[in-house]
Amino acid sequence: MSRRVMNLAHIVRQNARRLADHPAFIWGERSWSWAEIEAQVSALAAGLAARGIGKGDRILVHSKNCDAMFVSMFAAFRLGAVWVPTNFRLLPDEVGYLATSSGARCFLCHGDFPAHAAAVAALSPAPDFTWRIGPGDFGDDEIGAVIARHAGTNVPDTIVEHDDPCWFFFTSGTTGRSKAAVLTHGQMAFVITNHLADLVPGATEADASLVVAPLSHGAGVHQLVLSARGATTILLPSERFDIDEAFRLIARYRITNIFTVPTILKMLVEHPAVDQHDHSSLRYIIYAGAPMYREDQKAALGKLGKVLVQYFGLGEVTGNITVLPPALHRQEDGPEARIGTCGFERTGMQVQIQDDQGAELPPHRQGEICVIGPAVFAGYFDNPEANAKAFRNGWFRTGDLGHMDEQGFVYITGRASDMYISGGSNIYPREIEEKVLTHPAIAEVAVVGVPDPVWGEIGVAVCVTRPGARASEAEIAAFLSEKIARYKMPKRFFFWEALPKSGYGKVPKRLVRDELEARGELDWLRGAAS
Repeated sequence: MSRRVMNLAHIVRQNARRLADHPAFIWGERSWSWAEIEAQVSALAAGLAARGIGKGDRILVHSKNCDAMFVSMFAAFRLGAVWVPTNFRLLPDEVGYLATSSGARCFLCHGDFPAHAAAVAALSPAPDFTWRIGPGDFGDDEIGAVIARHAGTNVPDTIVEHDDPCWFFFTSGTTGRSKAAVLTHGQMAFVITNHLADLVPGATEADASLVVAPLSHGAGVHQLVLSARGATTILLPSERFDIDEAFRLIARYRITNIFTVPTILKMLVEHPAVDQHDHSSLRYIIYAGAPMYREDQKAALGKLGKVLVQYFGLGEVTGNITVLPPALHRQEDGPEARIGTCGFERTGMQVQIQDDQGAELPPHRQGEICVIGPAVFAGYFDNPEANAKAFRNGWFRTGDLGHMDEQGFVYITGRASDMYISGGSNIYPREIEEKVLTHPAIAEVAVVGVPDPVWGEIGVAVCVTRPGARASEAEIAAFLSEKIARYKMPKRFFFWEALPKSGYGKVPKRLVRDELEARGELDWLRGAAS
């Protein structure tokens, strides 16, 4: 039996009817009402349809945050097509791979990326056409001109069913190539409802959300969620992450919520602007993508108050695994603080800690975090091997390690891929990193395992000191020796000006290892081996 559901593009039509003149999108000094966004969505959908794009076709979008990217999402949904956004920081050949692996029929490319457009055009087969977003000198057409030509066209929402795909959400590719997680209209309707219930309860059109991350991934999901309530989305005026400007916008527009990652939240909290602008309008600062170190959590609570919302969730579950709401964030240590938790199960979702055979483990036993529920994606596109690994007995396997207490609070101990084995013992970097960060001179740290001829693997720590602070390898080693078992002690401590970060503000361990190699800081190991 078919299960017809609402086409997600109906969200824009609803808002245009009920909140026609309400600001939907603000970028710099420009503002678009919901009626204007609806008109642009229909016009762009009409232009795409005129070029043969229809239900099930994939629309690849490589763009910096802008109004056209926001509009393109709803235009794709309206046609029953699939929105395939990329991280705009990817290299041309990487975007070429995504075009091929997704089977994209057309390519919408920001004018700042001619090399990416050329790489995609050179593919065989290539997408049918390329439209440029904004100024530039490539492409078969320009998206603004397409919208202008089709102005006034009313395109109805294509009929969709629960399992019809609407979005290919590319994983960040921590191991190997990125995979396209298939998100569907029915699944995303649940995701929107869940996010509204668990992350931003009480959201209305009176809310305003500041975007500080690429709309291609979690921030795009967040803006879709807020759009379902008619709230206003506000972009930073330039691609540069200007923290002072972010706080000015928070004060000017009375921003109520921000979706971000722990590293960016840490930057916001530690910048002088936090004390120079009014941010009392903030109700929810949602952070995800990685657990937040306890010392950073305390600092954020001290500066911003009880507005933090943590959630744990992968792209494959569209963020819906656990939540730690503002009331459960504690600045003071103690039993009630539940230090290290990422919260409890999201509404309508079930989480289980499983052993290697898929059996449920008792409280406080470490295993793999697995999840079932309506937010789980429909699988990876055209990748049966990855799907076979990702699911077991109907449970989605996150690849994250953790445990659960008797009350159902989940604690992440690390990625299975981050763990290393030294002298036969499993070492989990996060535990060590938490301890290093309690040193007053250390702002950031990453611990990684590297090959060792004697122990199999050993740990090395890369530290970033706070501005004006200094620390030595011997000092940090002595500080740490009283806090962790000897076998967990990193063998070396390096000091860098900054840690390498992905386009989402995370610190992937593979990037740290690559940088260690590039700097020659593992050469001493090879000397020891010889």
